[in-house]
Amino acid sequence: MLARMGSIRTNAAAAMLGVSPNTLRSWERRFGFPEPRRTAGGHRQFDLAEVEALRSAFEETHNVSSAITIARERGAGPASPTRLRSAFQRFEEQEADRIAEESLSVRSVERTVEEVILPTVEALAEDDVDAPEYGFAWRWSAGWLAAQRRVAPPAFRDDTVVLFDASHPGDVDALHAQALELVLRRSGLRTLTLTVALDPTRLTRALHAVMPRAVVLTGGRASLDTLSRLVYQARRVSEGVAVLDYRGALPDSGATIVEHLGDRPLFARELVLAHLDPSTAGERPGATALRDARHATG
Repeated sequence: MLARMGSIRTNAAAAMLGVSPNTLRSWERRFGFPEPRRTAGGHRQFDLAEVEALRSAFEETHNVSSAITIARERGAGPASPTRLRSAFQRFEEQEADRIAEESLSVRSVERTVEEVILPTVEALAEDDVDAPEYGFAWRWSAGWLAAQRRVAPPAFRDDTVVLFDASHPGDVDALHAQALELVLRRSGLRTLTLTVALDPTRLTRALHAVMPRAVVLTGGRASLDTLSRLVYQARRVSEGVAVLDYRGALPDSGATIVEHLGDRPLFARELVLAHLDPSTAGERPGATALRDARHATG
């Protein structure tokens, strides 16, 4: 139970560390850390940041003496994939929220997505995509990305990008599709994400409504025939539309004229923007990569 802002009582601190209150008191006596304050009634109040720092260090070292030394030196440390993963593994939604907010104090939304959130979920996916920890991390991340998308500034560019998403809920690729849509929106573009399973008539209606300048194929669960149908429809509706592949969504058929955007949302965004605005392509970080991609795909 929180005693006051940033402080917790002995039982709560012990629970966070996975030890008994008596063990926590013994650490206090032996090492002098974490060092509690006393209330007027004589109750211990531990600093939440110290407890979180110790927990993080203890998870890394599994040795209390070493963990205390590390925690004293670095404190809670910056928001990182390691800290976020720890929160996911304990199913602590509020802590995950707090770590994301800490990251936003020193990083942009885009860098928080690319440097903290996506690497954390990817690491858990490598361990076991069927584990409850991964499922919890995926749902939290999907909700966080959706919330950021809802508060993104209004579009100030005329161009629209349509994403054809062939991923399933629970796929890492589904989070990458959300991340790419988010960073494109925050760059001023209009975006629309559509499922690859759309009926052709309904698809045509949607494409006529937005007239995309670019179509991005993402997710790895669609056949070449399905993607070819989508590309055909898009090109019929919007002449000269660019067709781009994010994270290898297009099955390898040996030769293709579809340009590849790579595997990370910020790199992909730069290529999309350079493609849509050739007049400034030489000024954008993605310009060289775009030229290389065009050369590689013929």
